[in-house]
Amino acid sequence: MYMKIRLLLILVLSGATPFLLNAAPDSTRRKEIRDWILRVLPEDEAGKGNVSAADATFRDWVKRTGELPPDFDQLPSIPFLPDPLLIDEGSRNIPVTTPGQWEEKRNRMKEQLRYYILGSCPPPPGNLRSRMLSERKEGAVTLRMVELSFGPSNRAKLTVELMIPPGKGPFPVFLTQWNHREWAQIAVRRGYVGCVYAAADSKDDTEAYARIWWPEHDFSRLARRVYGTSRAVDFLFSQPFVDKEKIALTGHSRNGKMSLMAAALDERIAAVNTSSSGTGGELPWRYCTHPYDVEDVALLTCAQPSWFHPRLRYFTGREDRLPVDQNSFMALVAPRGLMLSTAINETASNPWGIEQAFLDARRVYRFLGDDSRLAMRSRQGKHSVSARDIEDYVDFFDYVFGRSQAKPENRLNYPYSFENWLKKNDESRMRAGMPRSGGKSRAQSGDFAGISLREWEAEKEVVQSQISWLLGEKPPGVVNPGPVSLKNAGAGEDSFGSFIQRPRESGGMKVMPVSPYHGFGDNLFGYLYYPTGGAAASGKALPVVIYLHEFDYSKGFGTIGRDHEIQSFFESLVAKGYAVFSFDMLGCGNRIEEGTRFYERYPEWSKMGKMVEDVRGAVDALQNIEFLDKKRIYTAGYALGGTVGLLSAALDDRIAGVVSVCGVTPFFPETPARSDVVIKTYAHLHGLLPRLGLSRPGLFPGQKGSLPFDFQHIMAAVAPRPVLVIAPLWDKDNLRTDVAASVDKARGIYRLYGKEGNLAPVYPDDYNRFSPEMRATALDWFSTR
Repeated sequence: MYMKIRLLLILVLSGATPFLLNAAPDSTRRKEIRDWILRVLPEDEAGKGNVSAADATFRDWVKRTGELPPDFDQLPSIPFLPDPLLIDEGSRNIPVTTPGQWEEKRNRMKEQLRYYILGSCPPPPGNLRSRMLSERKEGAVTLRMVELSFGPSNRAKLTVELMIPPGKGPFPVFLTQWNHREWAQIAVRRGYVGCVYAAADSKDDTEAYARIWWPEHDFSRLARRVYGTSRAVDFLFSQPFVDKEKIALTGHSRNGKMSLMAAALDERIAAVNTSSSGTGGELPWRYCTHPYDVEDVALLTCAQPSWFHPRLRYFTGREDRLPVDQNSFMALVAPRGLMLSTAINETASNPWGIEQAFLDARRVYRFLGDDSRLAMRSRQGKHSVSARDIEDYVDFFDYVFGRSQAKPENRLNYPYSFENWLKKNDESRMRAGMPRSGGKSRAQSGDFAGISLREWEAEKEVVQSQISWLLGEKPPGVVNPGPVSLKNAGAGEDSFGSFIQRPRESGGMKVMPVSPYHGFGDNLFGYLYYPTGGAAASGKALPVVIYLHEFDYSKGFGTIGRDHEIQSFFESLVAKGYAVFSFDMLGCGNRIEEGTRFYERYPEWSKMGKMVEDVRGAVDALQNIEFLDKKRIYTAGYALGGTVGLLSAALDDRIAGVVSVCGVTPFFPETPARSDVVIKTYAHLHGLLPRLGLSRPGLFPGQKGSLPFDFQHIMAAVAPRPVLVIAPLWDKDNLRTDVAASVDKARGIYRLYGKEGNLAPVYPDDYNRFSPEMRATALDWFSTR
């Protein structure tokens, strides 16, 4: 009891009471969510550090503290990045317009970031001491090893190594963690003091801080390293050869996460680079959920339980309720130097999501009067960096510190904006061609009440033309017959260079690369997976599944994450006698740059329209491959892929059936606010369906919103062919009630054909992901085809 009272006092003194008050109501519901988290998420990975000084695992922390999830009904849903320039977002929504309001917002973001992500940190110590451990010369450079001590009885330590160039100074400082000493070597040659400190996996003096300050403070491992970073800055401020206005900080991967956090909370750090920091660094939590195939909240907090405060885990599947995000850290760095840096094909990153964070941060920098010290750097390749990259990081620091005029390029791979698209198109022409609601059509009533099969067959073409309008004006093209035979297998993407790991050949599964010269669609690469022995093994032509990936911007269908990998799913389909064909969709994987200027080249088409056309191209090619069954070509997809598959089947009767996992996203659900989110997601955020944005109420004078069709019409256009819809109960992006309403309406058309059972919805007790249980459901469905 004493410990609980003491913890409450600490929270009160730190200003955390609003969170506790919000979390108080409806404890029964909150206990259900806690139990669901404990049941659905994996156990903490062993050997990756303790959750706290008193708890080895998240389960131990829950048992000891009894802390429940927040009352999510009291936290507003913020589907897109939290706005750093709004006070009380989701309620009063007060714009930040004055310095006083900005300071208020900054303080609030710091409170929330500490409460939900970092944990409670001690105040700066007043007793910092330094002790020289060694000093020597390497040529003209002085190497000095120092031990800092501070905190209660000076028990906290931090080892620091200085590399001091010749001269009197003052010198700028390149500050980085212990395992990046070679980075500092480059900076020393550029006239910086190199300073490396022991807050990294290879040497971590900060790990002891957990017990030294327990129980008053429960800061996580990354927060402890943030605290150690500031102590290194304390020391640097005491050195006469240091230019105190020019301290730069950088780190890679988890060190990059920590560097962003440290710069956000310590304004003495004048510039920071977040090198490939990924989830929990330069990539917001909202854009690392399962549909993006990155390390999501669940994966990262279970695989690295010590990095973040355990409260963060409660936001699994409810990331929209988190009142802050990684862009909040970026806003706190402004207007100081900030470079986001990533490789576009990293397995654990999302280049599109990072650019969204950059664009959001740019709003803050512009509000503060200068966005020249904000940079976005994308490189080809994967996670690691070379001297080339470090030199660029130093170039950026030089620019921020006025040592160079070489301004960062800030090239974006995803420069789309709805406003720019609208300017490039003829508004009056688009409005004139826009499908209208109303009229006497029973199909357009939305629920197909009273419609006959004859009426539907007549109306189906109208619905298909309306879907085609939404997808945009497809330019005329020609059909690519594809490779036809195994003998025309290509060299694959290695022939032009690829960093992406694809599903590979295994004991029972062979791979046929489909490459240009004998490719498919418009000069596209794909891969056909089939049983060892091909059709000869079964004595008949093989059915084939076109697998369409999620919003995996960095890897396309090369999904290899811990709980995202697709290899086993392909192997299971092949074991059931299917072939599987897959490829990267536009803007993803090896097609990122193809999508960058898409709307400059095809202003009246859409990216989703191109994706659907590429599926058509895949069907064209697969129909001609000699050992495949042209009458049994299916699509299966998750998230984005589930949507593309349904749209493709609605317009192409050659597709025999569809599996759509988290892919039914009604455009116009009953709740107007929810409809606005869906429209913004497709038309504004991802730029997949710009024309959908024309349906937003108020966009044009007299515009009332809505189109005469929705997902029930899309599914109805597939009827009577079989469709499996998997829609998890806790999917925040596709609410179960909205999905069920669309499925129930579409079922009326299936009923007309006497095939009501062909539209099969499944609602697992899960959140938005393609879980092993959902994969098993899909495999069982294919077993019956």
